[in-house]
This record gives sequence, C-alpha cells and structure tokens, in this order.
Amino acid sequence: MTLGYVEFEFDLPEALLARLINVLDGVEAAPLLPNVVAEIPEEQGVYQLFLLRRATPELVYVGKTDAASGLRDRLARHATKILNRVGLEPADVLFKAVRVFVFTAVDLETQLINHYGGTAKVSWNGSGFGSNDPGRERDTQTYKPDHFDTQFPIDTRRPVEFDIPASGSAAAILWALKRRLPYLVRFQVARKGARLAHQDLEETLVTLDPALPHTPEAIIAQVLARLPAGWHATALPSHTIIYKDDTRHFPSGRLIARSG
Repeated sequence: MTLGYVEFEFDLPEALLARLINVLDGVEAAPLLPNVVAEIPEEQGVYQLFLLRRATPELVYVGKTDAASGLRDRLARHATKILNRVGLEPADVLFKAVRVFVFTAVDLETQLINHYGGTAKVSWNGSGFGSNDPGRERDTQTYKPDHFDTQFPIDTRRPVEFDIPASGSAAAILWALKRRLPYLVRFQVARKGARLAHQDLEETLVTLDPALPHTPEAIIAQVLARLPAGWHATALPSHTIIYKDDTRHFPSGRLIARSG
C-alpha cells in the first residue's frame, strides 16, 4: 500500500442502469396512441412497451433511439405498426419513455433487455417488431411462430377509414392504399428504382363497386379483376405484395386474388 494513495474504479454502466431502472419503475405507462406520442420530445433515450393481457402489463419490448430518430419518432413508428393487426388493438399497448442525457457511451438497450430476462422474457425484442420494410427477399421465407407478424398478422379484411378513389387507374388506387395503410403495400413498378408503377397498373382503369366491402383485400381484388392475366396479390403476415409473372413460392402467404 502506497502512503496517501488509493485506487477507485467507478462502474458507470452498472450505476446508470440501476438508476435508470428506478426511474422507469416510477414512470406511469401511457397508451401507445399517436396523439399521446405526439407530446413526447424528440430527444435521445430509451423506452419500454407493455402488452395488456393480464392484470399486470407485460413488458414486451425495450428500445433506444439513435442519431436519426428520437423518442417521438420511434414511438410514433411503433404506434403505426400495431394498427390493423389481428388479435391486437392499439389500446392493448402501453409505453414508458425516458430521456437520457449521458447516453452514447453505454449500450443501455442491451443492458435493460438482459436485466429483464433477455429476449426469452422481453418477447418482442428479436421478433422482428422493430424492423421496417422486410424487403423482397423476406416474401419467400417462412415466418417463425414467435415472429411478431406471425403472432399479430396484418388485417387486410378490416374496413379502411380513409378515402379511396371510386374510380381511376389501378396505380392510383394502389398508391392511395400504400400511402395510408399502416402496413406495407408493395406493387410492381415500371423498372427497378422507378417511382412510376408498372405499365399495366398505369393504363388499367378500375371502378370500385360500392356494394362490396371497403377493405384493402376487397379493393385489391377488384383491381386484380381488371388487370391483364399474370398478376397476383398475396397477403403475408407483415405486408401485401402485388406482382406480375411472379412464380415464387410464398410459404407464409395467403393468395388474395389472381388476374385473368
């Protein structure tokens, strides 16, 4: 031992985690609804999502922000993702959010997930919940039983609550669905990277039957009925695809309609 000298090592990550857990425990959970999320500052931090299935809300997701997205943006994205899902209503999901000023040097997301039992306990982490457009390569994969989209697939039979053109090109009607639905509608474009839809979609006129259900599935089926042969529309657990001359196999897909 050196006279007048001692060594001290402060475990900053451990201390920060312990304090953060106490802060989170003291926050009252709020509904994951757009009007509530809109009041959250666009700051850096961490957040939790809870599922109302029992008397005590179940922690299902732990997330963090990054340089591109703050708390409001992240939560708004999740609030959209849980819309129009089979077996899940927006009122079923609550959130807690904490702005963290000392943030970038510590992986708080991983530490929090581990603290609460890992992905085996925090079930939406690692389930694909936080992903965006799954990409075309995802179309032909088999969705695992524990995937978020398998547990709560998109509901293409739920009536739409926004205006769709009563008549117009197939492209115009599909663009209207794509822009407003809370899940992805992907259809064939003129060429890779183009913002113009496939020629068939641009040139085919469609008049929607007001007597038929005003659901995405019924609307897409009416569009397919007017297109030349070779088109298919398929609902996957996470999104809907509309392609021509596409011979791929979709093990997790459900055929909505074929043209011709």
